[in-house]
Amino acid sequence: MHLSKYIELKTNGVFHVSKKIVWFSSLFIGILASIPKIMQLHITLVELSVDASIAFLYALFVWYYNLHILPAYSVQAPNTDFFGKRLLKSNLSGIVIMILLVTLHQLLFPKYQFGSMMLMYQFRGVLINLTIFMFINFLYQSYNAQQISLQYERIKADNLNAQYELLKQQVNPHFLFNSLNTLQAMIDIQDKGASEFVRNLSGFYRYSLESRQDDLILLKDEINILESFIFLLRSRFEEGIDIRISLDEQAGNTYIPPFTLQLLVENCIKHNILALDSPLRIEISREGDFLVVRNNKQLKNNPASVGIGLSNIKGRYGYISNQEIRIDNTEHEFTIKLPLIYESAGYRR
Repeated sequence: MHLSKYIELKTNGVFHVSKKIVWFSSLFIGILASIPKIMQLHITLVELSVDASIAFLYALFVWYYNLHILPAYSVQAPNTDFFGKRLLKSNLSGIVIMILLVTLHQLLFPKYQFGSMMLMYQFRGVLINLTIFMFINFLYQSYNAQQISLQYERIKADNLNAQYELLKQQVNPHFLFNSLNTLQAMIDIQDKGASEFVRNLSGFYRYSLESRQDDLILLKDEINILESFIFLLRSRFEEGIDIRISLDEQAGNTYIPPFTLQLLVENCIKHNILALDSPLRIEISREGDFLVVRNNKQLKNNPASVGIGLSNIKGRYGYISNQEIRIDNTEHEFTIKLPLIYESAGYRR
């Protein structure tokens, strides 16, 4: 049941019910309470209206009295004493109000004997009081449950966001660790391409700083980043690695978490042997609604692992799209399928 249209808990902790609910329900109670009178043939329209007005005004009082005393408890967890005391106060106050209403109507309409039916009015008042009390209690409990649920969802979202930010922060240190190893190897063998390597590495990190707050980027931009990364890899491995990209223009306009392809390529290198006579082949293509990264398997005996790679990608995809990546690990090939994300609304770009 959606209660937001009828009740609210304002910032000062005051519980409110829609005035429409209060007035229409009071009017309905007034009419309902007068049905026994309608069955009496000698009843006049004036007497019937006065009788209904007593129930109507009493119901209004019960509504506003309960809603007035509720805020004193609404900021605290409700308990048995809370409901018991409130019901007792409401009924005692209701008895006094019913006496006043009947007496007032008797004075205004002296030809009708309302006072002689005081016991009947008091009994009716108790029933009205109990009915409204239980309804308010239902609204109050339901709304509290909604607030707890919303608070839980906010905490859950904040927690997921914190985890996601941590995952994003893991990417650059991981890449830097591998890049410095590559640069060290090039320096050790006095590779003349070291200067070009440093320039590409600098450009790569310039982009990294510019997009560090992004949750998603266009796939075509990710490919441009990957091209720079591939240059850095080829500077070290030469013909030991063969990366082929085959994507159409439509795929390029979808979105992907930044540096996803870089991490996947790094993961391939981390677990496989790269040799000039037996290169590691990595293919990046589209299959339906998935971006596919596939490589041949020539596994190392003891592949190094820093605990990021695939777990990072799984975490980021789970946070952003609530979709899981697919992994197909056969004897000769290892395949990762990433769901294509067609919209970036609601994410930072």
